[in-house]
Amino acid sequence: MAVQEVRVINLPHITDARGKNLLQEIKDTLHITTINHIVTAKVYRFEGISAADADFLARNLLAEEVFQQYKVNEPIIENADKLVEVAYKPGVMNPEAGSILKAAADLGVRGLVAADSSYEYGFFGSVTDADMQLILSRLLVNETVERVVHEKPSSLVIQGRPGRTAVIPIRSMNEAELMELSRDNLFLNLKEMKAIQRYFMALNRDPTDCEIETLAQTWSEHCVHKTFKATLIVGDATKKPLFKRLQEATAAAGHPLVLSAFEDNSGVIDFYEGMALCGKVETHNSPSAIEPYGGAMTGSGGVFRDIMGTGKGARVIASTDMFCFAPPELPASDVPRGCLHPQYLLRRVVAGVRDYGNRMGIPTNNGSVHFHRDFRAKPTIIVGAYGIMPARDAQKGRPQNGDIAVVMGGRTGRDGIHGATFSSGEMTDRTIDVNASAVQIGHAIEEKRMSDALLRARDQNLIRAITDCGAGGFASAFGEMGQQTGVKIHLDRAPLKYSGLAPWEIWLSESQERMALAVAPENLASLLQICHEHNVEATVIGQFTDTGKLEVYYREDMVCELDMEFLHHGLPARTMTARKEPQPVEHKEPDPPRDWEQACTLVMQHLNVCSKEPIVRMYDHGVQGSSALPPFGGVQGDAPNDAVVVAPILGKKYGAVIAHGMNPVLNKLDPYAGSIWAATEAVSNAVAVGANPDELVLIDNFIWPYPDEESLYDLDRAVDACVDFVRATGMPFISGKDSLSSTYRGQDGAVIKIPPVLCVSCFGRIDDVTATVSADFKCIDSTVVLVGRRDIDQMGGSTYYDIYNAVSPRVPVIDMRLLPKTLKTIYRACRNGNIKACHDISEGGLLATLAEMCFGGDTGAQITIPETQRPDYFLFNETAGCFLVEMDNSTDPAQVFGDVPYLVLGRTTNEKRITVCRGPNKLFTVSTHKLFNAWQKPMQEVFGA
Repeated sequence: MAVQEVRVINLPHITDARGKNLLQEIKDTLHITTINHIVTAKVYRFEGISAADADFLARNLLAEEVFQQYKVNEPIIENADKLVEVAYKPGVMNPEAGSILKAAADLGVRGLVAADSSYEYGFFGSVTDADMQLILSRLLVNETVERVVHEKPSSLVIQGRPGRTAVIPIRSMNEAELMELSRDNLFLNLKEMKAIQRYFMALNRDPTDCEIETLAQTWSEHCVHKTFKATLIVGDATKKPLFKRLQEATAAAGHPLVLSAFEDNSGVIDFYEGMALCGKVETHNSPSAIEPYGGAMTGSGGVFRDIMGTGKGARVIASTDMFCFAPPELPASDVPRGCLHPQYLLRRVVAGVRDYGNRMGIPTNNGSVHFHRDFRAKPTIIVGAYGIMPARDAQKGRPQNGDIAVVMGGRTGRDGIHGATFSSGEMTDRTIDVNASAVQIGHAIEEKRMSDALLRARDQNLIRAITDCGAGGFASAFGEMGQQTGVKIHLDRAPLKYSGLAPWEIWLSESQERMALAVAPENLASLLQICHEHNVEATVIGQFTDTGKLEVYYREDMVCELDMEFLHHGLPARTMTARKEPQPVEHKEPDPPRDWEQACTLVMQHLNVCSKEPIVRMYDHGVQGSSALPPFGGVQGDAPNDAVVVAPILGKKYGAVIAHGMNPVLNKLDPYAGSIWAATEAVSNAVAVGANPDELVLIDNFIWPYPDEESLYDLDRAVDACVDFVRATGMPFISGKDSLSSTYRGQDGAVIKIPPVLCVSCFGRIDDVTATVSADFKCIDSTVVLVGRRDIDQMGGSTYYDIYNAVSPRVPVIDMRLLPKTLKTIYRACRNGNIKACHDISEGGLLATLAEMCFGGDTGAQITIPETQRPDYFLFNETAGCFLVEMDNSTDPAQVFGDVPYLVLGRTTNEKRITVCRGPNKLFTVSTHKLFNAWQKPMQEVFGA
């Protein structure tokens, strides 16, 4: 049957926001100024229905007559100088398609077999072919997942015969052939390939493609964390594996709140009244590097499913996002081959996180964005999620022999194949072409329905075990769930998006919005009924056994048979050498500023200090009605808070605090000190809003260059820093993730090591959310006090050094003996009401912290700094673990802070300026209005706010 087309456009007097934003982006990014305006239309296509049915759907579903008009099987944008349509490639998930099919059925339209949607753009003005090609390649079409539609398709149905299962002649391969087999998709080394070869030699047969792909996925760095589990040789010493050190430090801390650490999809702590709180932070760097919108979406969706798959299932209450990019204004010529421009990456990553969280109704309420030139080769994309569940359901479930293997949620397609293995390798100029199929587009509404169904099933005790189909798809989910028993899976029963998938593709696909469950036979009918009521597809695809084997069938053929012992424990143990490479020592100090106003303004508008409000405002951080302390506050609601506080159970005063810390610049200069800084910053952010340091736990995310000996040495130092932090503070790491592929290798052999990132996330419980403290000044003529010990002369990696091209390897060193006492003192002072406002010192130093507090309170401040220290270092030093606090004039700081170092700096004023004196002499005065404008400008320019 013919394909019917519906085009929908805004009425002429209604602003076309999509076209307006695209025009602005073309002017700002591509500097093309000859286009007058752009008109956009939504295109819908249907197969299996008549033109009359298409008209019915247009009137009742697709077009809102108050502000839109439509046409069926006719053009709708007329007289455009250039007209172009952009759509997803066939086989790429289009989230709208499934919703259209469901809505059409609900409206009584029968016979619809396929649907699709796309956008049409009409350009008016002088547009050359070269301009059009630039607009398409840079802004409209990511060739990984999108295409330009040149003609109406004859059919929307993707048809194909299932691929045959191939046998890989691995037993006869020499070393070169083994590595050629591994190079683009398996990402295994020669020792690992030989172990697989020996296994099948012992079986006297060659493996199927399904078996070899299963082993590669299970043994990938992404899934098994080979480097973190390797024995390390550092100098003359043999050291325990990185992961074991973190585990042992957490166990030794013996934190009373921890219910589950490093053994489930997320870490879990005790909450209140029989509830538990869980947290997980993930990375999605490689997919986002080649398709930022889909990569970021599926990063959010995946970490939400980690929460949904913790214990017997948790409800997601919060989302976080932490990003690292090259500067948005980076010249296009500086972008390495095969990489995308950082401004495009930034905008599309933000859009992906926004769309997934907002559509699921999950508040995105904590995050940060960091910039460094060397992220031009690959961004760092970190997403986190936090959830709540009954404490009785917090322990990881185990399948039993005879339990039913169920898959629920989205259907399986070719999208996401090789995601786990591709994310484990270096990025090259070929990655965007060779691994395009590893990227996918998420469907947030599908996941929302699935989440609701799972929570009902959990509450009715229908789930024995659950995990998400993340990296590796069914292979990872059922392979891991059946590790202690055995499992038999029938791939021909799995619901597919379209025909034509080979068995190994069904098995390895990472299509989103799917969960794997183990269900007792007597509970199956009840589970399927709940799924039906929530419009969630659920299918029995196998059974857990007692064979100790992974058995995978397609129809009557066994396409994979592996011993669970070999699959999960046959990976050759690694011993890796870490070596410190001598680095050239540069030290160049700046002269003290002659123009202090300029120095302050440059610091405030630095990309690592400036306001990220235009990004935050795209996220709905109040959607669940739980926000007790939002990301931004103050008189005008535009000043940042250090952490967020949510009250996830309505009507209860208790809640959860969420914060994080990271500084790639410091990690690059000194991985140990930079890692201590990150952990200190995370905890300081939480304590600054009133959290009790005794009720906080941590999550680590190591995003590191590919582990050669030099990078491994730096990673070893970073893990030592984390262990030392746990020992000093008693705060344990209870979950984490490593991503060791932040290296770009160009066609010419050039190597870019992306700056190493340790992101430390911090979360915990607060018994009374009304007792928390925000960062904005509250009163005029309050006392401003600096609390904590700063390492004033260590300025390496600071914003101030960066703007004046100064360099030093010496970064701020935090006094770990004093830090716990400082944190507890700040907490007690907040809880006792001695502190009206509190803001920790981080990027930009004391001056930036003071300015942000003034922005929030709509006040000024007058402070006096010591004459004995360099004034610029005093104002711009970035030692973490220190705080600026506002106190009532009647409060004696000595009584509050005791022997914790503090310094009374001055007072708040009603004049909208900051005045800094040095001893009796005024050093400078700067307008808070000027600082505020400089602080807001960079992201407003990027996002057009």
